[in-house]
Amino acid sequence: MLNLTPLARPFFAYRAAKTARIASPESTKQAQMAVLRYLLSKAKRTEVGRRYRFDKIESYEQFRAAIPLSEYEAVRPMVMRMLAGEHDILWPGICRRYAQSSGTSGGKSKYIPITDEALSRNHYAGTVEAVAAYLNLYSESHLFSGKSLILGGSFANELTDIAPGMCVGDLSATLIDKINPIVNLMRIPGKDVALMADWNRKLPAIADVALHSNVTNISGVPSWFMTVIRTIMKKAGVDSIHDVWPNLEVFFHGGIAFGPYRDQYNAFTDSSKMRYSENYNASEGFFAIQDTIEPGAMRLLTNIGVFYEFIDLARLDNPQPTALPAWEVELGRTYALVITSCNGLWRYIIGDTVKIESVEPLRISIAGRTKSFINAFGEELMEWNTNAALAEACRKTQAAIANYTAAPVYADCGTKGHHQWLIEWNVAPQCGNEAFADILDNELQALNSDYQAKRSGNIFLARLELTEVPAGVFDRWLAATGKLGGQRKIPRLSNDRKVIDSILKLK
Repeated sequence: MLNLTPLARPFFAYRAAKTARIASPESTKQAQMAVLRYLLSKAKRTEVGRRYRFDKIESYEQFRAAIPLSEYEAVRPMVMRMLAGEHDILWPGICRRYAQSSGTSGGKSKYIPITDEALSRNHYAGTVEAVAAYLNLYSESHLFSGKSLILGGSFANELTDIAPGMCVGDLSATLIDKINPIVNLMRIPGKDVALMADWNRKLPAIADVALHSNVTNISGVPSWFMTVIRTIMKKAGVDSIHDVWPNLEVFFHGGIAFGPYRDQYNAFTDSSKMRYSENYNASEGFFAIQDTIEPGAMRLLTNIGVFYEFIDLARLDNPQPTALPAWEVELGRTYALVITSCNGLWRYIIGDTVKIESVEPLRISIAGRTKSFINAFGEELMEWNTNAALAEACRKTQAAIANYTAAPVYADCGTKGHHQWLIEWNVAPQCGNEAFADILDNELQALNSDYQAKRSGNIFLARLELTEVPAGVFDRWLAATGKLGGQRKIPRLSNDRKVIDSILKLK
């Protein structure tokens, strides 16, 4: 295939340079206020715009005072009206596409509007920014000399009472379905395969196409892509995916932490050829890209249709906690992320927590979920703690996991309080589960001082309990909850036992 990378590079170089100019807190403020003014002006005649008098808001302080913070349950009634065909509710006009995401206490699923502006100004723009950053880092790249393998979901959903013509499903399904026809020539598989709902048919169909394609880059969620790659290698009879795709050079990944999967990818790729680029792209928006060679921090995209605010975690439980704009965050602090976006979400608490890794330019890392943590014994264990500890424990024991979740076990008359981990192995540790649990427990103590303090002397918190589950248990649980496929994820940490007990019933 003709190498089009030199022809494409000037366009992407311009985008990378434009993003690089937004470095100082002052330039971040200018970019963010331009986004906010656009959003308020665009939506001033919607129902929410009239309610909060968008036409009278002239400053960030007025914006923060006028519009309350909200979570999904406050938005759900309006979204359901939009799904029924009502217009001018959260965003002008009728929104016909929605990303189905893991639900809240008010329903099994959330439905995030995907407006035309959200596609053009944010999701596709974020993809361009990710590619621009990558090409800026690697001048020798031949990214456009072959195909992209983009792993997507489908439009499968359980809704019945919606207006005709509404498309509801995985965000990736809409992104593939609405992709520019020119870009579509550069990717596999075709829409007929990419949008299949049945993974039992979809997986071998992807493998058949991929075996005969010159793939230079892949995009998707690490856990799902690992299954796809292993299927392709088995079909080809090889031990390295580079024996199938010798020109594969980068995995654009997101959705879940990559740390626990890195060693497994290293095992079936040629490390001299392979690179990894982390992106923060959620159902609610494309927020950040990796713009440095070293992983761990992502550049927040402040000029592509999303206005960001940040809530200090200590204030998150307040009825209406004070939020900070992007230009006022502090280095090293961890915040709950709030977005206002061209998809019609206004001061929406997305549920993710981010750590500020740099303020000039503004770079973040994903710390976890506001509701994906364990704090049953004052240990304040966050998802980034467990991902990092698990990755290190796997490295030390040559183990590899397929999936995991953890939850508290509360003390009774014969048992101390502790954490229970369910782990499905791809490669079990040679040292055995109990030795692995010791290593994992020590790694958690090294990463989290609160956990270490509660474990001190084995008094307040006992060592974690590791329960091995058979292959396929997590997939069966996802299928039982209607969440198998696409970009659906296992809850990593829970502060109660609802998830873990329901998985144990399938063991």
